[in-house]
Amino acid sequence: MKFIADTHSHTIASGHAYSTIKEMAAAAKEKGLKALALTEHAPEMPGTCGLYYFQNLDVVPREACGIRLLMGAEVNIMDPDGTIDLPEKTCRDLDIVVASIHLPCYGSDHTEAENTRAYVETMKKPYVNIIGHPDDGRFPFDYEVLVKTAKETGTLLEVNNSSMRPQSSRVGTRENILTMLDLCKQYDVPITTGSDAHVDVDAGNFTNVAEILKYCGFPEDLVVTADYERLKSYLNNV
Repeated sequence: MKFIADTHSHTIASGHAYSTIKEMAAAAKEKGLKALALTEHAPEMPGTCGLYYFQNLDVVPREACGIRLLMGAEVNIMDPDGTIDLPEKTCRDLDIVVASIHLPCYGSDHTEAENTRAYVETMKKPYVNIIGHPDDGRFPFDYEVLVKTAKETGTLLEVNNSSMRPQSSRVGTRENILTMLDLCKQYDVPITTGSDAHVDVDAGNFTNVAEILKYCGFPEDLVVTADYERLKSYLNNV
């Protein structure tokens, strides 16, 4: 399977990442990509950029190094009500919005039912395009509810390359991703692929993603990052 887009990556603006926009674009070009989403961590993540960063992204050209840039955010799901840390208007003005649960913003003391509700309520927001790394066993939830809600709301579910790194702090990711992929096949739900790169050499790195999709025989027509025209229908302003 050939991937032409990466829908989740970070630059130095996120605080704990290490490369610039142009460095990320050049690396994506070398990997043969056509599009790269730069989804900086939203304001509640420690050390990241503030609200004005996202409100000013219209000044950034949407092409660099021959790569289509999708300027967006990885917003933080803050609580079981699906509260996120960027205003609706700001999100609607972005090209792409990934919503994820992160330990520093969400905490670790919620029940499985609360975690499931957090994802469901977040997916009801039409300006949220993707649920990022729904694979971390530290935040258990009902995968069947997740997949069915993704189908109902037109939200993409992410297979995150970084989650499957041996050094990842996320727990039980391979088993959880396989569970999600099996349900996506069963209910005909599209997925997206994100490198979650925090340095340029990882932009467009889908080594772990490619292996797991091949392992479970996941159909290419359900992978939106294998076809840019297919991906475009899930974006906000492209």
